Amino acid sequence: MTAAIIDDLSGEPAGGGRWACIGDAVMGGVSAGQLRTETVAGRPARHLTGTVSLANNGGFLQLALDLAGDGGTVDASAFTGLALKVCGDGGDYGLHLRTDAVRRPWQSYRAPFQAPAGWTTIKLPFAAFTPHRLEAPLDPSRLRRIGLVAIGRPGPVDLALSDLLFY
Repeated sequence: MTAAIIDDLSGEPAGGGRWACIGDAVMGGVSAGQLRTETVAGRPARHLTGTVSLANNGGFLQLALDLAGDGGTVDASAFTGLALKVCGDGGDYGLHLRTDAVRRPWQSYRAPFQAPAGWTTIKLPFAAFTPHRLEAPLDPSRLRRIGLVAIGRPGPVDLALSDLLFY
């Protein structure tokens, strides 16, 4: 397969999942953010804005999508990785993946990326994702959630996503 669209903003995301803004308030943090669907730099986008705070052991904001609306998994093993078209504030972000084998909120598979001020397509092969606080390697046949995350750096967040696909 060459590519499979996850979300291109032409309708609802493939698989029936919904985008959400998730912050560290779930663990006592005070970071605050919002997610809007709006035009950013001439393109329709999912737009995450807010402020990350390290107070109260916090430190993240996330734009997250469950790949299957029923909470199930998606088999992406026929693909090389993920491609995303982003526009941001020039900051460092992470693409975090979760599988059905990930049990704890702090566990994920992570790959860093930078979100420049202009629209840019970034390709992240599955091989670039490293396990965070777990031992098992990433199994792309069992993907459950994708998150674009501002983590560990206090300050403003401005990250827009216009296209997300498996390649």
